[in-house]
Amino acid sequence: MSANSGSREEGGIPTDRAELIRQITGGTLYLVGTPIGHLGDLSARALAVLEGADVVAAEDTRHTGRMLAQFGIHRQLESYHEQNKETATRRLMEHLGEGRSVAVVSDAGTPGLSDPGFTLVRAAVADGVPVISVPGPSALLAALTASGLPTDAFTFTGFLPTRKGKRRRLLESLAGLPHTLVFYESPHRVVSTLMMMEEVFGDRWAVVCRELTKKFEEIRRGRLSELASFYETSGAKGEFTLVVAGAAFEGTLLPDGAG
Repeated sequence: MSANSGSREEGGIPTDRAELIRQITGGTLYLVGTPIGHLGDLSARALAVLEGADVVAAEDTRHTGRMLAQFGIHRQLESYHEQNKETATRRLMEHLGEGRSVAVVSDAGTPGLSDPGFTLVRAAVADGVPVISVPGPSALLAALTASGLPTDAFTFTGFLPTRKGKRRRLLESLAGLPHTLVFYESPHRVVSTLMMMEEVFGDRWAVVCRELTKKFEEIRRGRLSELASFYETSGAKGEFTLVVAGAAFEGTLLPDGAG
């Protein structure tokens, strides 16, 4: 893809890659949403920022490097992940203080959600550094909006604690909330989590979203007990997002006329 491709304007906003790159300002932190699966979801603006920023900080530099190579972009990436976030934050803040632009990406989705991007944003805000979000894919929003459960209010908890006691206590603290609940979960814990949710919440309606935007995308709706039984024997792998009805939900996720 050339820097001059897509040369047009919509509502007076340029979409030409070269012009988008020229809009990048030094000393600014950019949070860039990247695909959760489908590469077609990477926006023209996100590509321009990743190509034009002075520094690109990535959760996994190899993963991000391969993704950028698909678009003909080859950058020297800096590592920024949970294990090195303290030292990496200081290093990236030095770049920003010296007038460089810094783009941050996670392995997939929007940085700052269930990843260390939050630490860097806090440091930037505290130091008066401009923070600009370049919106993009998010498993949270993709799952919530496709679930069929109410979206006017929701609580996102990210990944639940790995220890069963802490996981149960957190679920118990959420049990009385009237609105929709959203969680991320790993494939080897999804069944035990669904079972624990049934014990704590009761047999609520829920939606399991797996491998969103990828080849084997799956969205399965049902009661918590039904979903736990299905995934106990399915052997399904991949990235899971769980959307669970709130305590006040009185509807159904059955097709009209079913049941």
